[in-house]
Amino acid sequence: MEDSNSFKNLHSREYQGHKKKVHSVAWNCAGTKLASGSVDQTARVWHIEPHGHGKVKDIELKGHTDSVDQLCWDPKHSDLIATASGDKTVRLWDARSGKCSQQVELSGENINITYKPDGTHIAVGNRDDELTILDVRKFKAIHKRKFNYEVNEIAWNTTGEIFFLTTGNGTVEVLAYPSLKALHTLMAHTAGCYCIAIDPLGRYFAVGSADSLVSLWDLSEMLCVRTFTKLEWPVRTISFNHTGDYIASASEDLFIDISNVHTGRTIHQIPCRAAMNSVEWNPKYNLLAYAGDDKNKYQADEGVFRIFGFESA
Repeated sequence: MEDSNSFKNLHSREYQGHKKKVHSVAWNCAGTKLASGSVDQTARVWHIEPHGHGKVKDIELKGHTDSVDQLCWDPKHSDLIATASGDKTVRLWDARSGKCSQQVELSGENINITYKPDGTHIAVGNRDDELTILDVRKFKAIHKRKFNYEVNEIAWNTTGEIFFLTTGNGTVEVLAYPSLKALHTLMAHTAGCYCIAIDPLGRYFAVGSADSLVSLWDLSEMLCVRTFTKLEWPVRTISFNHTGDYIASASEDLFIDISNVHTGRTIHQIPCRAAMNSVEWNPKYNLLAYAGDDKNKYQADEGVFRIFGFESA
């Protein structure tokens, strides 16, 4: 497979709907819907045809009273989505009706949210470095822990037995789940670790750092196997594609880097006009959603996201 050719004839499409900048984009498990969360206090769900050019339908999820900073879909249900907001609530929505079915108020401004791969638990991180685990069925907190260091992004491995925290100390804390007992502290970077992504095949995880590097780790050995060095600014967001062969990473650099996971080589760069907040590959196709701090010519937020990977017509 000649990598660089696979991205040659592809281009991006723009999706507009939010009134302020988009903080987070996420695909559902079927790869048919994309959700976007924005500073405008709403999330939106978009029905995306992988090859189609039809008019895109979107539905607005309204109810939060502060920025929707991160969102994630139920890994087992293609119409259920959870949102985390600065208004201290976490809400569960049905993407078909746009209705909020559950909500819980936590103790701080929520900035990170992720589902356990079996769909039973949700982990939420807030600005006060507190981690809350919610039981999805009862939609109640079953575990809370405050850390005495900066906790950034959080993730489970593909089996749900290991839980990762990236920290402001440049470490990745590896905990057993559900006990949350410390297993390892990985000295991953020389500056804060901002984001983490798990290879869908469960072999690797990747960490993006304020030192502008992305490190790739062998999950079974907990060893760093390579680093990706293309970006020059703190890495804000990373994602593996569905086959685990490509990794996308983005920062304040005016491009998104797509590299081959196995060789470390850059195979494509998507130009952007602003710093990026979120990149995420579709779980079935090579479609990459991305959103950032885009402004229009009047310097107002554009509220757009884009999807790269459509054949040029």
